[in-house]
Amino acid sequence: MKQIKFFALLLSILSFSVNAQEFLEKQGAVNIALENNYDIKVSNNDLEAAKNSSSIYNSGYLPSVFASGGAEYQDQMSEIEFQNGETQDDIENTTNAYSASVGVDYLLFDGFGRKYNYKKLQEQYNISEIRVRQVIENTLLGLLISYYDVARLTENKINLQQSLAISKSQLLREQYGYQYGQKTQLDVLNSEVNVNQDSINLLNIQRELANAKRDLNVILGRDVNVDFEVDTSVSYNLNLTYDKMLESAKTKNTLLLQAEKNVTLSDYDLKINKSSWIPNVGVNGAYNWRDSNTDSNISNPFSLASITSTGIIGGVSVSWNIFDGGLTKTRVQNAKIAIDNSNIERELIQKDLERNVANAWETYQNSLFVLSAEAKNVETNKRNFARSEEQFKLGQIITVEFRLAQVNLLSAINSYNQAKYTAKVAELRLLQLGGNLIGASY
Repeated sequence: MKQIKFFALLLSILSFSVNAQEFLEKQGAVNIALENNYDIKVSNNDLEAAKNSSSIYNSGYLPSVFASGGAEYQDQMSEIEFQNGETQDDIENTTNAYSASVGVDYLLFDGFGRKYNYKKLQEQYNISEIRVRQVIENTLLGLLISYYDVARLTENKINLQQSLAISKSQLLREQYGYQYGQKTQLDVLNSEVNVNQDSINLLNIQRELANAKRDLNVILGRDVNVDFEVDTSVSYNLNLTYDKMLESAKTKNTLLLQAEKNVTLSDYDLKINKSSWIPNVGVNGAYNWRDSNTDSNISNPFSLASITSTGIIGGVSVSWNIFDGGLTKTRVQNAKIAIDNSNIERELIQKDLERNVANAWETYQNSLFVLSAEAKNVETNKRNFARSEEQFKLGQIITVEFRLAQVNLLSAINSYNQAKYTAKVAELRLLQLGGNLIGASY
């Protein structure tokens, strides 16, 4: 008997391990998404490319160093005639020559174009960082909305399971009452309809919940068929104020920050184009070596047999494009227009942001009010259902009236769940506008 009990306990433990599901907490889901989400991975790669582009190696500040070398071989046959009339033919000249050179070129001054171009590259990297943050914020918002949708459907499923249990209990009561002549066949049929309806509703909720979990797994960047349970508790940040959120949005919102960076980039473009009006100064230097050997059968004692030369050469160059047909002037004018457009776009984004924060704040406050009202409505329907259940047991109300109280309670609970998660999502959207979503309390 002890062995049987032991194996029974072991089987129950193994059964629990097989059926146990992952409990996915909010912060755990955030951590998984930050590591696995595909959009975040792509944005991080783009940031790495922007980092490479903004390095000193892409700035033009470093000199260029070159090296060259070569070898040459010549074998010539020639015939010559001297001033005294003598001739010499079948003259063979064989020459071997070797050369090498190492040099450096450096642009000392280019009218500050290189300076502003380097600053522009740094600002482009800063914009890439802001864009990565924007992608992370959008991903986190989508993740949390999907997470809370799973939580809402989970609670709705539990409520429907409880409602189905009540309907089944009611059907059993009606069947017993019918057997003892206290209920009619119509009462039994109505209860059966209620059980069937609750079963269908539960099946639909289970399907919606499974789909919502798969959607969340896609955002998490993992196998879509991984099953899990979520935390259905919700907490709210009651310390938020409209003035603080608006001030935070003006300094942290990613869209506004990018617009401000675009103004800076347009200003650098103007300065880069103006640098074309200023002369360029460059320096260059090189060390050269050449060795040449000649083998000839000519009878001239003064002909060269070999020559070796080494030396250093260097120079300074100045170039000034005095007039380029008006191309620089046109680019400067267009750059000024681009600055004006960047400022206009920044002002528009700022106005849109102020409006969006105001709308989001009002939506959040309304959501909290609706949440409070729905909580009171749930309590009212609970009391109504409790009285209806008692009256139904005493035979003071009919099946239809009891069902109405049951449906009203289920609807009130579902409405409360919807309001609970709607208020939280409204809070998250407000935090995103204020640039405070990353690291917030979820």
